[in-house]
Amino acid sequence: MGNQHSERLLEQPVQLCDAKGQLNPLAIGYAKSPLIESNLSGNYLRKKKWNYWCVFGEEILFSATISHMDYAAVCFVYMFHYDSQQLIEKTVTLPLGRGVKMAPGVLDTVSAESKEMTLRFVGHQEGYTLLNVHIPDFDGEPLHASLKITHPENQESLNVVIPWDRNHFQFTAKHHTLPVEGSVHHGGYEYSFDAQENFAVLDYGRGMWPREATWNWGFASQRIGSRRVGLNFGGKWTDGTGMTENAVIVDGKLYKISEDVLFGYDREDFKKPWTLRTKFSSDVNLTFIPFHERVARTDAKLVYSEVHQLFGYFKGTIYLEGYGKLVISHMLGCVEEHSARW
Repeated sequence: MGNQHSERLLEQPVQLCDAKGQLNPLAIGYAKSPLIESNLSGNYLRKKKWNYWCVFGEEILFSATISHMDYAAVCFVYMFHYDSQQLIEKTVTLPLGRGVKMAPGVLDTVSAESKEMTLRFVGHQEGYTLLNVHIPDFDGEPLHASLKITHPENQESLNVVIPWDRNHFQFTAKHHTLPVEGSVHHGGYEYSFDAQENFAVLDYGRGMWPREATWNWGFASQRIGSRRVGLNFGGKWTDGTGMTENAVIVDGKLYKISEDVLFGYDREDFKKPWTLRTKFSSDVNLTFIPFHERVARTDAKLVYSEVHQLFGYFKGTIYLEGYGKLVISHMLGCVEEHSARW
């Protein structure tokens, strides 16, 4: 087994920061449910907060994000049609985050309201999130999404605190294989989602970031036969911290991978196949075959961000302690490289 270190499992609720706004050492570790409260304070311009949703449907991939960088909020929505490979995207930057409300809890309500788009991710005590998106002009047509995403009661999730140092740290929550139902209306079409077959992924982040950062992320949430499988792999940004965001969720059970995962890809041509491999062992041995590249750049002087996100298929094998070998032959998902100066 290629465990380069053991990671602490958090089993009690804990606050991310201490009274000075620095990292609370007791929060370093990972939890199987969102036990960590993001009580970020002070540190103006360094706080970064986001809730990113990605929903895999039969015909489309739909994604909506509210992010707040302290001095500006950036909200974006995109829709990718698998067959036509048409990608439609809209981004709105809100100076000083006007009209944006971000809550500390992973499953709390967050919202952003402007003339150009209204995003409401409404968390309910009953164990679901309502995703409501309204955009009057989305590629010339109104877009309206109304989705109900269920958080099954006993389903485990990945909740990790990554410590760079006392003043730079990130709490990330990756919640996978969340059943989704409802519809997205756009351009006279209705795309519907079925909770048995279609799953949503939440990427929740709260932290204090260094001025420049680069990271990789790979993820998927699909049925493989009768099993519900979620993949989550991260690279670069967690290296050397003693923590990873690497895990697989099978039928609601979390299998944590404590070894760094190396992403291999060609920066001259992101559409060539990628490899995802554990650093010391062959526990993770995946190839990712892209079929479409999404490039998103934000350049708002203080904040610069460049994302290369690839849609495609994973294939290969993953060895999970306590489970055995998971064979993946053709699993729809995404990988990305994201560079930020913020």
